[in-house]
Amino acid sequence: MNDAAFWIERLDLRPHPEGGYFRETYRAAETIAGTALPARFDGPRAFASAVYFLITRDAFSAFHRIRSDELWHFYAGDAVTLAILDADGTGRLTTESLGRNPARGESPQVVIPAGTWFAAEVTSSGSFALVGCTVAPGFDFADFELAEQASMLRQYPQHRGVIERLTRTG
Repeated sequence: MNDAAFWIERLDLRPHPEGGYFRETYRAAETIAGTALPARFDGPRAFASAVYFLITRDAFSAFHRIRSDELWHFYAGDAVTLAILDADGTGRLTTESLGRNPARGESPQVVIPAGTWFAAEVTSSGSFALVGCTVAPGFDFADFELAEQASMLRQYPQHRGVIERLTRTG
């Protein structure tokens, strides 16, 4: 079976600020004018964008949020657990399992709504997962916010364990 190093090399993946490895595979040539987008966007955005994204047991996707909806697709490796904090301010934590085995509660696609704090890790027994992420309107680093552990712990103290496990200190 192919391992993480195989996919990183074959797909020319690079480290991502939230953790893991990625490469953009698609960015729509057309854009949506900033004036036609919700106020949370500060300028024009591509219609959509897509990336390959790979995480390992050690290179998890730390809590972050973006201003667009993000659709995760499962491709290869082990299942992924997505930890999702409701964007409505209730502080409710849910998990979704991204993978290929519906008998174990896994789904091949998971949608993360715009503005939602979330993180992802390979399931406890796994070593890596190769997924894809499609964002609409298209991803822009101006729309990306990496969670600060101390701030997250103040806002969601009831979720200390998962926050400490899926954020980076600093």
